[in-house]
Amino acid sequence: MKKYGLLFISLSLGALILGAFFGVLAAVQYVFPDFLKEVIAFNKMRPFHVSTVLAWIILSSTGGIYFYLQEELKLKPSASWTYKTHFWIFVICAIAIYVSYFTGQMGGREYLEFFPLITIPVLAGWALFGISYFKTTFKQVTNWPVYLWMWGTGIVFMIYHLTEAHLWLFPYFREYFIRDFSIQWKSYGSFVGSWNMLVYGTLIFVMHRLSHDETVARGKKTFFFYFLGLTNLMLGWAHHTYFVPMATWVRFLAYLVSMTEWLVLLNIIHGWSKNFKKKEKSSIHHPAYSFVMAADYWIFINVFIALLISIPFINYYTHGTRITVMHSMGTTIGINTNILFASLIYISVYLNGDRIQKVIKQLRIGFWLMQSFLLLFLISLLWSGIKRSIWMYSQGEYLPFSVLHEEIKPALISFLISGFGLFIALALIAWLLFRNGIYLAVYKQAGEASNRSKNRW
Repeated sequence: MKKYGLLFISLSLGALILGAFFGVLAAVQYVFPDFLKEVIAFNKMRPFHVSTVLAWIILSSTGGIYFYLQEELKLKPSASWTYKTHFWIFVICAIAIYVSYFTGQMGGREYLEFFPLITIPVLAGWALFGISYFKTTFKQVTNWPVYLWMWGTGIVFMIYHLTEAHLWLFPYFREYFIRDFSIQWKSYGSFVGSWNMLVYGTLIFVMHRLSHDETVARGKKTFFFYFLGLTNLMLGWAHHTYFVPMATWVRFLAYLVSMTEWLVLLNIIHGWSKNFKKKEKSSIHHPAYSFVMAADYWIFINVFIALLISIPFINYYTHGTRITVMHSMGTTIGINTNILFASLIYISVYLNGDRIQKVIKQLRIGFWLMQSFLLLFLISLLWSGIKRSIWMYSQGEYLPFSVLHEEIKPALISFLISGFGLFIALALIAWLLFRNGIYLAVYKQAGEASNRSKNRW
C-alpha cells in the first residue's frame, strides 16, 4: 500500500506541473486567440487544464490516504490486489482521457468532457479504492477519528455523484432541459464537495499529527463541523441553480447552506493554530506549517467571496463572469493546493527529513512566490470580472465586446504574468518534493523489492 501510495503521489506531482503548464497555454490563448490555434484550440486546451488539475487533487489525496493508513496509522493492508489494480486503472484512464481530448472524441459535460464511456473504468477504480479502504479500516479501527469518516464519506459520494453526473446519457433526463440542467449542476456541486472531503480530511490528519491534540481528530466541535460540511456537500450545490424554476423553500435552503460554506474549516484551523502555538511552539518550524496557515488565510478570503456571490442579487451579476473563475481558482490553488502541499511536505519530511532540511530555503521561496502570484492572479480576475459584469448589465450606451476586450487588456496581461509566475512557483515546489522526498522513497522501495526477488532466486 505504501509503494502505491507514493506512486499515486508521484503521478499527482507530474499532473500538477502539467496542469499548470496547460493553464499557462490556455491563458495565452485567451489573451491572444491565434496562439496554437491550429495545434490545440482553446476549446481543447481548457479541458486538458481542468482534467489534469483535477487529477492532481484526486491523485495526491488518494496517495496520501494510502500512505497514512499504512505508515502513520500502522494498519495492515487488506485486499492488496485492489490498490494495485486501482493504480493501473487510473493510469490507463488518464491516457485514454488525453487521447479523447487530443482527437476531439469528447462529448462529455463540464469538468468531465472526455468520452463518456471512460467513466466506467474510472468508477471501477473508485469502487476498488472503497473496497480497500473500508476493509482495512473496519477490521482494525473501532473508534474512528473524524478524518477517517471524511475520507470514507468522500469516497462513497465520489462514486455516487460521478454516476449522477452522467444521468444525462439517458433520454429521460437529457430530453427535458430543466431536469437535465438541475441534475448537471447538482452533481457537479456535490462532486466538488466530495473531493473536498478527501482534501479536508487530509488537512485534519496533518494538523492532528503536528499538534498531537486529540480534540482535532475526535472533539465534539470537530464532528459537529464534519456534519455541517456533509450538509454542504449534499445541499450547497443549489445556489448554482437560482435561475432554474424551483420551489421557494429550496432556494432559501440553498442560500442558508451556502452561508456556512468553508466556515467549517475556518473554525477548525483557527482553533487549531491557537492551541498549536501554545502547546507545540517548536513544531511551528515544521515546513508543512506555513502551507496550513496559508490555507487558513485563503479560506477566510474565499469565505467572504462565497458569501457575497451566494446572495441571489449579487449572484445575478457575477454568475458567468471571471468573478466565478476567481472563486474557483482561489479554492483550487489557495485552499486545496496549499493543503495538499502541506500533506506532501509532511510525508517527505517523514521519509527523508534530512534532505528536506537542505532545500528548506528553496521551499520557502516557492511558498512566497506561490502566495504572491496567486494574490495578483485573483485580483486580475476580479478586475476583469467586474468590468464584464458592468458591460453585460449596464443600462448605458451599448459597447461591442471588442471594446470591452481592449478596456480589460491590462487586467488580462496581469492575469497572464501572474499565471506564469504561479506555474514557476508550483513547479518549483513540486520538483523539490519529488526529488528530495518522494522519488528517493520510491527508488529505495524498488531496490528493496529487487533484492528480495534476487534472494528468492
